Amino acid sequence: MGKRKKIHAAIPELKNELAKGNLSRRDFIRNATLLGVSAAAASQMAGFMLPKKVFAATPRKGGFVRMAAEMHGPDDQMDPIVATSTIDYTRMHVVYNGLVQILDNMSLHPELAGEWSVNKSATEYTFKIRKGVHFHDGSPMTGHDVVWSMRRHLGKDSPSVIKALMASVDEWKLVDTYTVKAILNSPDADLPAKLGEKQAKIVKKDTKDFKKGNGTGPFVLKSFEPGVKSTHARNKDYWRDRPYLDEVEITAITDPIARVNALIAGDVQLITAVDAKSIRLVEQAQGVHISSTPTATYGGICCLKNTMPGKDDDFVKGMQYIQDRERIVRSILKGHGMVGNDQPISPAFGKDHCHELPQREYDPDKAKWHLNKAGISTAELYTAPIIPGLEEMCLLMQANLKKIGFDLKIKRMPTDGYWGSVWMKEPMNVVTWNMRPTANAMLALQFAPGGAWNDTFWNNERVGELLKLSLAETDPVKRHGMYCEMQTLVHNGSGMVIPYHVNSIDGINDKIHGIPKQPLGFLGGCEWPEFAWIEA
Repeated sequence: MGKRKKIHAAIPELKNELAKGNLSRRDFIRNATLLGVSAAAASQMAGFMLPKKVFAATPRKGGFVRMAAEMHGPDDQMDPIVATSTIDYTRMHVVYNGLVQILDNMSLHPELAGEWSVNKSATEYTFKIRKGVHFHDGSPMTGHDVVWSMRRHLGKDSPSVIKALMASVDEWKLVDTYTVKAILNSPDADLPAKLGEKQAKIVKKDTKDFKKGNGTGPFVLKSFEPGVKSTHARNKDYWRDRPYLDEVEITAITDPIARVNALIAGDVQLITAVDAKSIRLVEQAQGVHISSTPTATYGGICCLKNTMPGKDDDFVKGMQYIQDRERIVRSILKGHGMVGNDQPISPAFGKDHCHELPQREYDPDKAKWHLNKAGISTAELYTAPIIPGLEEMCLLMQANLKKIGFDLKIKRMPTDGYWGSVWMKEPMNVVTWNMRPTANAMLALQFAPGGAWNDTFWNNERVGELLKLSLAETDPVKRHGMYCEMQTLVHNGSGMVIPYHVNSIDGINDKIHGIPKQPLGFLGGCEWPEFAWIEA
C-alpha cells in the first residue's frame, strides 16, 4: 500500500463550511486546490464528480487552426515576464508551461510542479518538479530552470510585470535537482494561484534570446514576427498526450468588423473580442458561433492622479457619475456583461466581492456639481477599440457630458502600439483589464503602491497594508472586511472609472471543440491551444 498523502490542516474546516452552506462548491474546490489538493480529489470531497460532459467528447488529432486576436504590434513578446496582451498570453500558453495550471472552475492543477505543499503559516512552499520533461531544444527541464525563471520576478529592478504579485517571496531555493522551495517574507495563501499566471512560465536557465521560444509547452515555435504573426508545430515529444492540432498560427486583425468577416469567411477559425454590434451577424452566419463567458474583465477610463485633470478628485467623481451603466450593459453590450462600480472586484470573485458597497448610479446632476466644483469644463480622452463596447461607451459619455455643458474631446487611436504609446502616458486614456486568478492579485497589480501597472498612479499606503494582511488572514469575516475596505478605497479615491464588466465574447468555427471555460481571458483564458481539436 502506498503512503497516504497528508492533507492541509485547513481542509476539514473548509469541509465544515461547505456542509453548513457557508461556502459554495466552487469556492470549496478553489480553496482546496490552493492548499495542494488535486481538483479531482477536491471534487470528491465536495460530494460530487466533475461533470460527465467534460469527458463525453472524443478529441481527434490533426489539423490547422488560425486565431486572430484583437491587437498586436511591435511590442509583441515571447519573454513571459513582460507579456501584456491577449496575443502575448496565447503565445505563452502555446510555447511554455508553468508550475501550476488554472482551468475550468478556476481550479488549480499541477503542471511542471507535479505536486506542492505548504507549511501551516503559509510562509514556505515546497514544489516537487515533474521529471522527464524536456525543452524544445532537447535539454531536460529541472529545478535549476525553475529557480532561475522565478528569480527573474524578484527585486526592484526586475522588468517583470507581475513582480508586485511575487513581492511576498524572499527567495526561490533549490533543494535538489527536482525539488524547489519558495521562502516567503509574509504569509501568502494565494501563491499557487499566482503561479498560474501567464507571466510565471518556466524558461530554460540562462536564456538570452527569448524570441526563439524555447519552452516545454505543447507547440514548438516555427516563426515569430512581432506585429505580424507566429507559427507553431505540435511538440511531438510533449510530456502529455495533448495537443491535438498539428499546427497553429497566431495573428491579429485589429479592425473588429474585418475580424468577424474573416471568421465568417473561414480565413480564421477563432477570433477574440467580438464587438457587441457584430454578435447577431455571427449568430446568423453558417458554421460559426458566439461563445460568451462571464468574467471580471472590464473596460474603463484611467484618470491619472499625478497630473490634471485627474489629479482633481471632483473631476474624477464627475466622470464616474456621468456613466449610464445600465444602458451600457443593455444597449451596447447586448446583455453580455454586468454594471461596474468603479472598482475591479466584480461578483465573479465570489466571497471577495464587496456586495455591501453601494452601487454608484448614473446621476448627471451630481456629475455637473462635481465638475463645476473642479472648475473644469473640457478634457481630452484617448480611446481605442481594445475591448468590446469601449468606444461606444465613450461616445455615450461624451453625449451625456454635453447635456450638462461639458466638452469631452475624443481622440481615437489605433490599437497597434496603444499600450506602448498611450496607456499610462496620456492624462485620460481607456483601459481594459482581464480577470486575474484572485481578488488580491487583481488589486495588487493595478493598485499596489508603486506597482509597475499602477495605471492611475494612485498610491494608497492603506491599500498596500491590506494587500499583505489579507493574504495572512484565515478568518473569513475579517478577510471579507479587508477586501471590502480595499474596494471602498479604490471606489472613492482612485482615478479609475469602471462602468462595466464584459463577458469574454469569442467567435468560434463550429468544427472547433475543446475550448476551456476558463474566465481569465479570451478563448478560455488563452489556454485553448493545448485543448482545441477539429471534428472530421
